Amino acid sequence: MSTATEIRLASRPEGVPAHDNFEIVDTEVPTAGDGQILVRNLIMSVDPAMRGRMKDVKSYAPPFQVGEVMSGGAVGEVVESNVDDVKVGDHVLHQAGWRTHAVLDAGRYVKVDGAAAPLSTYLGVLGMPGLTAYSGLLESAEFKPGDTVFVSGAAGAVGSLVGQIAKLKGAKRVIGSAGSAEKVRHLIDDLGFDAAFNYKDGPVVEQLHKAAPEGIDVYFDNVGGEHLEAAIDAITLHGRIVICGMISTYNATEPTPAPRNLAQVIAKRLTIRGLLVIDHWHLQQQFVTEIAPLVSSGEIKYSETFVDGIRNAPEAFLGLLSGANTGKMLVRVAD
Repeated sequence: MSTATEIRLASRPEGVPAHDNFEIVDTEVPTAGDGQILVRNLIMSVDPAMRGRMKDVKSYAPPFQVGEVMSGGAVGEVVESNVDDVKVGDHVLHQAGWRTHAVLDAGRYVKVDGAAAPLSTYLGVLGMPGLTAYSGLLESAEFKPGDTVFVSGAAGAVGSLVGQIAKLKGAKRVIGSAGSAEKVRHLIDDLGFDAAFNYKDGPVVEQLHKAAPEGIDVYFDNVGGEHLEAAIDAITLHGRIVICGMISTYNATEPTPAPRNLAQVIAKRLTIRGLLVIDHWHLQQQFVTEIAPLVSSGEIKYSETFVDGIRNAPEAFLGLLSGANTGKMLVRVAD
C-alpha cells in the first residue's frame, strides 16, 4: 500500500456520537526512524472507554484531541524494522489503532504469536478485556466459591468472561443481563450462565429478583443506571460491587442521578470498588497461564464481532455503543 488511512476526531460529540464526529484522512505511509518499527495494522479494537476519551475532561486516560488521530489497541505486522530483536513479518500488539500504519518506538509494543492463538484474541479473550474480567472478579470483587454473581452487559467482551470464570471457580449461580433474546440464549446455552434476562423486557429489579430469589453476593457492573440500582436492592449482607463501566450513562448530556437506594449501602455494609485494569498488570502472566489453556481446550468460549475496513471503524464504534456486538467488537483493518 502506498497510502495510509487515519481516523481522526473531527469534533466532540454532544450526547450520542455520530459519523460527523469522525474524519477519515488518507495520507502517506510513514517511515520508521532509528530504533523504530513500522507496523501495518491488521485488526483493531473499539472499546466503550473510548467514548469517555472523546470528552475534553481530565480522567485516567488523556482525552483524544480534535484534529488528531484517535488511538486504541491493535495488532499488526511489522513491515519495516530498525530494531535488532524485531523482524519484518513479526506481529506486535500496541495502542496505535485507528490507522492502517503506525510507527512505534521501542517499549510501545509487545510481540505476539499468531501460531499460538488467533491474533484477534490478543485484543479480546487473552488481552485487556480478558484481564479485566479475571482481575475484576477475583481481586476487586474478592470472589469466593459459592457466591451468586450477577453480571450486566454479560454478552460483551468482559461480561461474558466474568460469568464463565465465575462458573469455573465454583460460583453457586451466575446471572447475566443482555439486550436481546438471542444474547440471552447465547449466555445460557453457549456460555453456561444459570439464568439470564433481556433488560428491555421489563424492570431490571423485578427480573433480577426472579433470577436470583435468594439474592446476589457479587455484582459486576458494566452498565450502571437501573442495573446498579437493581443490584443494590438484590445484593446480600456484605455484598461486593465492582464498577467496571457504566455504558448506559456515557452519552448523557446532563449529570446522571445516583441510585435512589444508595442508603442500602449502609445497612448491608456493601463494598463498592471501581475497576481499572491498569491497576492489575501484576496478574497478567498468571491470567494468561491459567486462561489460555482453557480457551484452547474450549472450556472458555469467546465471541467476536468483526467490521471490515478501516473506513468503517466509526461504524463499529457506534455499533458497540448501541449493543450491536456479541463478545468483542473488532475492526478487520487488513487481511
